[in-house]
Amino acid sequence: MTDLTSLTLAEARDGLKAKAFTSLELTDAHLAAVEQARALNAFVLETPDEARMMARAADIKIGKGEGGPLSGLPLGIKDLFATKGVRTTACSKILGNFVPPYESTVTSQLWRDGAVMLGKLNNDEFAMGSSNETSALGSVVNPWRREGANTKLVPGGSSGGSAAAVAAGLCVGATGTDTGGSIRQPAAFTGIVGIKPTYGRCSRWGIVAFASSLDQAGPFARTVRDTAILMRSMAGYDPKDSTSANQPVPDFEAAVGQSVKGMKIGIPREYRLDGMSAEIEKLWGRGAEWLKAAGAELVEVSLPHTRYALPAYYIVAPAEASSNLARYDGVRYGLREPGRNIIEMYENTRAAGFGAEVRRRVMIGTYVLSAGYYDAYYLRAQKVRTLIKKDFEDCFATGVHAILTPATPSAAFGIGEKADPIEMYLNDIFTVPVNMAGLPGIAVPAGKDGQGLPLGLQLIGRPFEESTLFSLGEVIEQAAGRFTPTRWW
Repeated sequence: MTDLTSLTLAEARDGLKAKAFTSLELTDAHLAAVEQARALNAFVLETPDEARMMARAADIKIGKGEGGPLSGLPLGIKDLFATKGVRTTACSKILGNFVPPYESTVTSQLWRDGAVMLGKLNNDEFAMGSSNETSALGSVVNPWRREGANTKLVPGGSSGGSAAAVAAGLCVGATGTDTGGSIRQPAAFTGIVGIKPTYGRCSRWGIVAFASSLDQAGPFARTVRDTAILMRSMAGYDPKDSTSANQPVPDFEAAVGQSVKGMKIGIPREYRLDGMSAEIEKLWGRGAEWLKAAGAELVEVSLPHTRYALPAYYIVAPAEASSNLARYDGVRYGLREPGRNIIEMYENTRAAGFGAEVRRRVMIGTYVLSAGYYDAYYLRAQKVRTLIKKDFEDCFATGVHAILTPATPSAAFGIGEKADPIEMYLNDIFTVPVNMAGLPGIAVPAGKDGQGLPLGLQLIGRPFEESTLFSLGEVIEQAAGRFTPTRWW
């Protein structure tokens, strides 16, 4: 029998349907892989008992011909999604051993469709980070290494555990969230596929909030087809989330393999940054040629307010974080540090519970929302955000179907290599505009750098036209091939 952990999600699904193996066998193979890969620190909580119970239930349903679209498929869940009866910490000390009495909408839909939960995956604390180094439960290690070196590399963030687990074959797919690039950047750093859907496509209910107007859940998997399969289950209208879009959910998998002939692909001139690495430039050009060879038309487009996206994002996101994280006060749940009065108790709890990066962003956010600074910073950033959104709208109004850009400015870097926060924030330079405009974006592996590390390309689509991204993404995937790390763990 083939090593079950090397199967893609689609292959595992088809194998289960054909009864080539059982869900319990598939789940046990992945649980064993998780145990053997603890050096990666991808999982912060393993749930083998729940996984086997869910797998047995899936086998019974598959046996009766009643299996759902994800029946028996083992997934990992980012520790930002509330899972009923299973510890959810957002990888922060302040949530302690919080066990939610409810299930997030996205995960409840995965379980409805028959998926199996292997456990909870590591992430940057409250999703604040681009390298998974801010997690209170330790850094995740990228399964990839530079050729001829043993340096531990970051998997990207904030969904680093999800990306590392999928890339290392510990699960057939995983959930992530993307506020400024937290699905697309780790996907690019680990040589897998990750999509940030249109804002409102997936419910935010039951997901620990970072910046509510930017956060969006999405899937990670090894292929474009696999992400399309997962996204169909994750997406859908949810009346419990006031920002959820009441839009029909198409069969995303049907878009994979469809012709892209005649599609117009925008190449934005503002994404050609000063000092951009020659490798990234070459990769971008090669991706454009692949799409052209498949029948797409390339056009140069302008997104003039791109350069303001990062500074505006780092005002809007911390402001919303400051507001959202006010609920962690030591009174209702999680950590409580004693104090002589309630104010001191708040201060002590938050000082002990929040890590340095979270404290930094909360303080920035509180500052930009304070009297005298609100108009100068927050209001101005929101106006810039409107201009960024309009740039994309104007571009799509010319008949452009999607925009091709690099996913990241470099390949994965070493743990501890970027100590300067500004240098770290620059990792999100290609991904942040998509969140500011609420658009869908997919990262697809497209090549390797000179040191053998994976690099990704990003496709940005029109609102609620993720199907177009799956069609175009598959063209890049077919041309570039798939990438898997050499096992060292």
